[in-house]
Amino acid sequence: MKGGPLALTLGDPAGVGPEIIVKAWSELRHGGPPFLVVGDFQALASASAGGASILKKVIAPSQAAAVFENALPVLDLPLRARVVAGQPSSAAAPAIIKWIETAVGLALSGAVAGVVTAPISKAPLYEAGFKFPGHTEFLGELTAAETFEGARGPVMMLIAGDLRVALVTVHEPLAKVSGLLSIEAIVNAGLVTAQALRRDFGVAKPRLAVAGFNPHGGEGGALGREEIDIVAPAVRALEDLGVDVTGPHPADTLFHEAVRSRYDAVLCLYHDQALIPVKMLDFWGGVNVTLGLPIVRTSPDHGTAFDIAGRGLARPDSLIAAIRLADQLAQARAKAARAR
Repeated sequence: MKGGPLALTLGDPAGVGPEIIVKAWSELRHGGPPFLVVGDFQALASASAGGASILKKVIAPSQAAAVFENALPVLDLPLRARVVAGQPSSAAAPAIIKWIETAVGLALSGAVAGVVTAPISKAPLYEAGFKFPGHTEFLGELTAAETFEGARGPVMMLIAGDLRVALVTVHEPLAKVSGLLSIEAIVNAGLVTAQALRRDFGVAKPRLAVAGFNPHGGEGGALGREEIDIVAPAVRALEDLGVDVTGPHPADTLFHEAVRSRYDAVLCLYHDQALIPVKMLDFWGGVNVTLGLPIVRTSPDHGTAFDIAGRGLARPDSLIAAIRLADQLAQARAKAARAR
């Protein structure tokens, strides 16, 4: 990794992405990690009280640091359709996808240190033919996600305060989760998570806890056999592979403060099992980070918030936390690369 600024993708321009990016720059411009925006210049200008006066078009990431304190650098890839705040449109989908592809390409080339993605809305993208469930899966495709000890990313992790949770299944209907769980999927997520904790978070000997699936961990099979048939064998397999791991643990007793000191991350089996404790712990400042990629990628832990877009109400806390974390992870990877 060659360093450089971070690249922020604009996300859905009809959402709060443009607004929170401008607010994050205002907060971080003096001493924060420098970044440039990959997106539409005019959408950012419309989201700023200062209009275009606070923005600066750049043609390369190398120009970003020099202007960052005085202006928000923008790699302008214009939209071809009009944007109305709060009104998502599939007409913006080609530009949204291009912004992500461009930022990822810059990261793979080493021109930027990492990628931070503003929120996208899946429905307009699906209408335009987008075939991925979300950002995470698309990034895995774009980067040819890495392989660690036979395991492969991407794996989604959410972070709030001292809590890190990694997901085995992500954007899946709850009725389908049981059928999608497997020993292999849990082992894969565990190996990728342990590797990321070592390389990116500086945890020399990662400790993982694996959540159960059923109430009370299945009550010995009385409330479901997923713990017996899938989760416990996966835990044993991870142990055999040298991972410090415990479980399955009943999820309702796994996240309170007294227990969090016993592990470095939790493997959760489905979306809300992971996101509810994260958002209860820090609703405004949670961060999404993608593990198992050859690039650094983070994002705010919230959506496009179309209901408040264009009204000046959106808080940038989560985006600021995502930018700071991306900078920390990029520095950790650069240090590890120098040590090799």
